[in-house]
Amino acid sequence: MNEAIFLNQVKQIGIGLAFIIFPILFVFAFAVHRGLLNPHLLSPSELIRRAHHDGLLQFGHVLVLLSTGLLIVVALHFMKLLDRTSLAWAGFIGAVLAILGAIILAADKGALCLTMSAFDTLPENEFAQIMPGVLAMFTKQGWMALLWGILFLPIGFTIQAIALLTTNALPRWQSILFLIGVLLVGIPDGLEIINLTASTLMAIAFVPYGIQIIAKAL
Repeated sequence: MNEAIFLNQVKQIGIGLAFIIFPILFVFAFAVHRGLLNPHLLSPSELIRRAHHDGLLQFGHVLVLLSTGLLIVVALHFMKLLDRTSLAWAGFIGAVLAILGAIILAADKGALCLTMSAFDTLPENEFAQIMPGVLAMFTKQGWMALLWGILFLPIGFTIQAIALLTTNALPRWQSILFLIGVLLVGIPDGLEIINLTASTLMAIAFVPYGIQIIAKAL
């Protein structure tokens, strides 16, 4: 097999896997949150108490951190898909914002989730002593305020979803589910049942799409 053809085949399989894996990881990560059936906004201190000694939740956050690379692949794929349409500019702008948001999502999970797993190794009395510092992190004090840039992720994908829907570059039903999912997935902490629903909608849209990409490559 020609080396170039083989390399392109590997790339397409990788892209297909990105579309399959990322929404599944999101579904799992939101499904393991406690209080799914008791949705309400949580204060920073409540978020800390919920994450404290919740290994399954922290594992879900690690999976989200790892999925950020897959989100970048998805954003670039949609940018390439829109390159052949009149809304190529929307594909580019959406990709830039989504990729920036994905990078900040990784920073968010690293700062607020991986650190919690380290804090969980401390005795309770020591954890209580560092609580003001933990609270400063969760209220995004100092340069932690940059984590608000996570909003670039849904904004960027919303731009791409609207462009895909407008140009029919993606089947209409998949574009609609993508748009609804991306608009709902950024709902604040404590309302994870909505995030879970959004992730499920994206899984319904993207898993078959990923399988289709892989099938064409084989």
